[in-house]
Amino acid sequence: MSQLSHRINSQEGLIPLDGQSKYIRTLILRALRGGNLGHAGSALSLVEILRVLFENVLKFDSKNPNWPDRDRLILSKGHGCLALYAILAHFDFFPKSDLDRFCHHNSPLGGHPNHEKIKGVDFSTGSLGHGLSVAVGMALAAKIQKRSSKVFVIMGDGELGEGSVWEAALSAAHHKLNNLIALVDCNKYQAAGQTQQILNLEPLSEKWHAFGFDVFESNGHDISELKKVISQAVIESKKPKMIICHTVKGKGIPEVEQSRGSHFFYSFSPEQHKAFTEMLEKY
Repeated sequence: MSQLSHRINSQEGLIPLDGQSKYIRTLILRALRGGNLGHAGSALSLVEILRVLFENVLKFDSKNPNWPDRDRLILSKGHGCLALYAILAHFDFFPKSDLDRFCHHNSPLGGHPNHEKIKGVDFSTGSLGHGLSVAVGMALAAKIQKRSSKVFVIMGDGELGEGSVWEAALSAAHHKLNNLIALVDCNKYQAAGQTQQILNLEPLSEKWHAFGFDVFESNGHDISELKKVISQAVIESKKPKMIICHTVKGKGIPEVEQSRGSHFFYSFSPEQHKAFTEMLEKY
């Protein structure tokens, strides 16, 4: 098993944010304000994972988003779409002004990503537990077509309670899909509370190892560590890969960090936007 020997405990919350990570979060807050609702905590924990993938790992062309040889990325935890929208806007898949119309009538940016409406979205997600199954199909298709493309899929830790995830994991290992890299945004919370209390996943790395994956762990907010771990994971081997990214739900906004209430805001006032922006600037 390829696995980092250390485990991340409370250190993920101590990682400072650089200017780029803060900027991406301002785009998330912009969309929250535009839509007056959204899954804030679920998006804020994803930022560094998506940053490293788009800045350092993925093969893509924002001017030709359907380039056949591109790498694929599936955000299986589709409710974290605000982070994906912010990243896609930053990389010019669509104008940043679209963020102001998040969840508006006739806006392409809905509460979950839609591949038919948004450039850069490879699969429509929202119903949890489907992303890994689709990623397995994409990875197998790339093998059959002899393409060098890799397929990345990001899941939430709460999502791992879905049985379809583990069926897909068995299939990935059986077909030796070494072009499949799965990542878990392990922020320890889901909609109804702490994941450990609702359905304990531990020992998580051992489970994925038993299902035939090379397993890695990383602090999900440490850019340098993420680069190192993901670079190590994509090295050729005969197995699919799992990267467990230990994160903080709501990272960057102290008032909502590790809060179940941050999972979804049913309203987002101008006062909240101002306060959260100021907290982020001081982070």
